[in-house]
Amino acid sequence: MSQNRRDFLRRSAATLGAASAFAALPAAIRTALAVPAYNRTRSIADVQHIVILMQENRSFDHYFGVLRGVRGFGDRFPIPLESGKPVWHQSDGTREILPFHADRKTMDALLMGAVPHSLPDAQAAWGQGRLDQWPLYKTASAMSYYKRDEAPFQYALAEAFTICDAYHCSVQTGTDPNRIVFWSGSNFDPKRREQGLDSDHATAEAVNLRCWITGTHPTPGYAYRGSALTWPTIPDVLQAAGVSWRIYQDPNDNWTGAMHGCLAFDSFRSAAPGSPIAANGMSHWSLDDLKKDVIAGTLPAVSWVLPSRLQSEHPSGPSSSAHGGDFTHQVLAALTADPDSWSKTAFFITFDENDGFFDHVPPPAIPSLNRDGTPAGKSTVDTSGMYYADPGVDYQDELSGKAYPMLDPRDTVTGARRPWGMGPRVPMYVVSPWSRGGWVCSQVFDHTSVGRFIEQRFGVTIPAITPWARAVSGDLTAAFDFVDPNDQALPALPDMGNYAEIEAASKLLPKVAAPDTPQPLYQETGTRPSRALPYELHVNAHVAADGRVTLAFINTGTQGAVFHVYDKLHLDRIPRRYTVEAGKRLEDGWDADAGRYDLWVYGPNGFVRSFAGTVAAAGPEVEIAYDAVEAAIVAAVRNDGAAGVELRVTANAYASRDQGTLTVAPGATASRRWSLADSASWYDLTIAADGFERRFAGRLETGRPSVSDPAMARHLAS
Repeated sequence: MSQNRRDFLRRSAATLGAASAFAALPAAIRTALAVPAYNRTRSIADVQHIVILMQENRSFDHYFGVLRGVRGFGDRFPIPLESGKPVWHQSDGTREILPFHADRKTMDALLMGAVPHSLPDAQAAWGQGRLDQWPLYKTASAMSYYKRDEAPFQYALAEAFTICDAYHCSVQTGTDPNRIVFWSGSNFDPKRREQGLDSDHATAEAVNLRCWITGTHPTPGYAYRGSALTWPTIPDVLQAAGVSWRIYQDPNDNWTGAMHGCLAFDSFRSAAPGSPIAANGMSHWSLDDLKKDVIAGTLPAVSWVLPSRLQSEHPSGPSSSAHGGDFTHQVLAALTADPDSWSKTAFFITFDENDGFFDHVPPPAIPSLNRDGTPAGKSTVDTSGMYYADPGVDYQDELSGKAYPMLDPRDTVTGARRPWGMGPRVPMYVVSPWSRGGWVCSQVFDHTSVGRFIEQRFGVTIPAITPWARAVSGDLTAAFDFVDPNDQALPALPDMGNYAEIEAASKLLPKVAAPDTPQPLYQETGTRPSRALPYELHVNAHVAADGRVTLAFINTGTQGAVFHVYDKLHLDRIPRRYTVEAGKRLEDGWDADAGRYDLWVYGPNGFVRSFAGTVAAAGPEVEIAYDAVEAAIVAAVRNDGAAGVELRVTANAYASRDQGTLTVAPGATASRRWSLADSASWYDLTIAADGFERRFAGRLETGRPSVSDPAMARHLAS
């Protein structure tokens, strides 16, 4: 062992508290945390191996809504429901059911049953962005969540490496469509999209169909359901480019094919015995084989690991967070069998979809359609061909064999034509020597992001990824520190090898049920280190004397973004969504209601703007400018009115000595500057006068790492 390696292990042990504590960790985790990152080029080129594990059916709020330093139940800006209450107050049609703790000490929390999770209920619960009746369509259990005691391994992974709190599944539906996106870049035919044609049941995967097989492989062979999809999968792209790849799986214990998104495609279904597709993507490759490849130095450039049904973490699998944690530990043990190989490996762990579990963050998506067919919003990206329109087809459930309509007949907020993706947030852990230290990365990602990371590393192009996804969803490089990765704090991870004992104890307890009295919302207070993000967003307002309120959405950052606009005077309407690519802008207008307006705008990572007031008070207006070099914001005020105005300035969440009032003469301008050095670049200001109110909140991006929102969950603890 080199002197540098001995020094690194010694420093790691000290970080954990003592050498004895470090030595007590499971060997695989000890190695994963201790091995320094390969750092020859200080770039993504240092990644020699990408390994991907997709587990089953957990939402971000269900697993991590209480974790400190992420956008969870302590979110200070929850979207409003039609009732005017925050999004937590979900209804089952009879009563309100708020998020509640599925406590492993008092209920069968670890082996709880699944809740509905297919296209009809997912579309209905989403409500095209209204998110107002989740338990009505998903059952009350959908509002349950875990704390550390229910998912200790998962929480420890987040504390040890990097958690992404804005990673969404790609489609508002179930397993197959999302896994097909994950393995190919799209769940609907790219050629139809390029022609501007909507997709239907024959040309897209809307519900679970094409990945579910019967029979055994290789003999007598799989029997497939549904027509084969024909666009190239990511393995096809890699094979054509000469990039090595493999899928580690038991082809006869992969939940009858459901874990394998490539089984929907003709290139896999028709693969000849002995061909690269058959050998690497259809054959039996165990975790022992994975470990042998790591030790032998033959680990492919890109690998996928498929769980069995019992290892998948799927509720009613029957799997559990404990069993899934143990399986993840086994994969990590194989990957860390050779420290040199691990020093060059990026390991992504995510979930295909949310099952039916609640998540409070509105997913980015192209505009939904109002009942009259007009779009509720706009996009600088062409969105033609990105809608699904096939309501008359029933689908057959893969387990029960029963036929169901594609859309729930109660889901009437919009018509039959529906936009694809994104869906609710799901967990994503970035586990690698370049991502240690308990970070959060809050850039918007989805299942296309893993493919984008592969593109960035190996110079390939995955043609099915839509221009919209490329504009809005990141490539996951922001979750890594390739420049200086080897000086991180290293916490411990628990061993979940006793999962069977844990599950047996859970079976003895009552089934999960929502409490009769809603529980108070809870999230751990505190911050965690946060990666720099590519966002620089602006929303400016103009109020005309004729009662027209115009918002300008401006993106001066390097990543596209979706703005969600909720009209608080008309919360029965579909919220509008605006996709604005980097370097572009959009404008749209609202008519004041009896001279009043109240518009709330939500963007990524806590970006919020609100514009409220009366047309009679038109005159003053405020725009926010950013000084990324000095970590400051500037409020520029102009007064187009005929009289002077005195504006009240209030800091809502972070200490600021510069509050009070700001007086602006008619026809004049004024400005005020705030340093954000004491709030880790976070801000939350209200500037108001009689009949006029503007609120500005978010984080100023400086290009440097920061911390998560210091005010997150503080109001819950008071």
